[in-house]
Amino acid sequence: MFILRESPLASTIYDSVIFRDMFGTSEMRGIFSDEALVSRYVEVEVALARAEASAGIIPQIAAEAIARGAAAFQVDFDRLRRETEIVGYPILPLVRQLSEAVGPEGRFVHWGATTQDIMDTASVLMMRDALALIERQLRRVYAILLDLAAKHRDTPMAGRTHLQHALPVTFGYKAAVWASMFDRHLKRIDELRARLLIVSFSGAAGTLASLGDEGLNVQERLARELDLAPPVITWHVARDSIAEAVCFLGLVTGSLAKIATDVMLMMSTELGEVAEPFVNSRGASSTMPQKRNPISCELIMASSKVVRQHAALMLDGMVQDFERATGPWHLEWICLPESFILSSGALASAEFMLGGLVVDAGRMRRNLDLTGGLIVAEAVMMALAPVMGRQDSHDRVYAACRQALESGRGLADVLLEVPEIVDALGGSDAVRRHCDPVSYLGLSGAMVDRVLNGADYTRSPRETAGETRV
Repeated sequence: MFILRESPLASTIYDSVIFRDMFGTSEMRGIFSDEALVSRYVEVEVALARAEASAGIIPQIAAEAIARGAAAFQVDFDRLRRETEIVGYPILPLVRQLSEAVGPEGRFVHWGATTQDIMDTASVLMMRDALALIERQLRRVYAILLDLAAKHRDTPMAGRTHLQHALPVTFGYKAAVWASMFDRHLKRIDELRARLLIVSFSGAAGTLASLGDEGLNVQERLARELDLAPPVITWHVARDSIAEAVCFLGLVTGSLAKIATDVMLMMSTELGEVAEPFVNSRGASSTMPQKRNPISCELIMASSKVVRQHAALMLDGMVQDFERATGPWHLEWICLPESFILSSGALASAEFMLGGLVVDAGRMRRNLDLTGGLIVAEAVMMALAPVMGRQDSHDRVYAACRQALESGRGLADVLLEVPEIVDALGGSDAVRRHCDPVSYLGLSGAMVDRVLNGADYTRSPRETAGETRV
């Protein structure tokens, strides 16, 4: 066995030097890194000291000393790890180190607080940054989808139901449907913030008994220090907002997976309607030189499956006992960072894939014509219905479709041999016009226009949309 370096290699995809940028982004990993986590813990402790000093709970000189000590504080991570393994939580070991760094005034660190107050508030602060990053990524993907919808508003292609030709649509219509999901996600993220960005400071059993009559006053002051909202009541065991955050990521990655599924299927050799951006060797096979696999879509699919499982875990974690839980809370330590990292990675893959998507309009048209007009059998039926009645029209067109399939001929050629149908449609030219898929696009274009005109969010610059992601 060969050794790459003396220090141990990462054992998960989130920190792996090989896989981490395929399943995440460096910016999101930074938000949830150990260094950032401890920094948030210390930030909350300092803000608490300031809030309590302003309320007259601890001396002002103590708050100032805590702030100075925190600014120069260098955490001993080895010691923190060892003591956390013993205690079960990192806050008591961290408070010990911070108090030592502060000096005599360190006895006022963590005054009246409980471990979960500090950890929950730190999680909220990290999620605030994480949501800001997710929003920026959402806006870029949304802008790309709007551009695709506008560019291909009138590019006809086969609409498919149950994996079979259904009716003609346009690729712009498909992209607009994709974009509509992201419009809603951007609205959801604003709604989520109002419920999520809430300070946690309620003391041991949530009653703030340790601070007497000043508890709510300190809570509000702490919220202002951190630019968060105060809670209406303690949320130590009311975890719906935290679960909602991960469920929101499940919705986002679910939408990405829907798009990835469509693109993967459209990339199949038999369809060949789109392709992921070309980068030399991307999607290559070790044995089949011709391969160009949908790697970005596959990464999106894998990430989205994990996030959806985490969403289910977070819903399970809402079931907590009494005033402080005996284990469900720990699920969040796993699910929150992993869900945000995977979601950010999936959005980055989508931005690369959609930003450079190769659209083959010619192949779309050839596929649209594969059935020789059968894809617009409904158009013929609906045109005949006012003259022959809907059911009789359905039966006649159904019989013509069977004949076309069995003979390998086009639907128009079969219909032209039925004088009653030719007369009902207004002549042979009308028959051929009704059998042309492009004549039966419905309101695809109008729907695209509604999505484009109703977009609530300004299209963000696409300066990173075409970056190579390898």
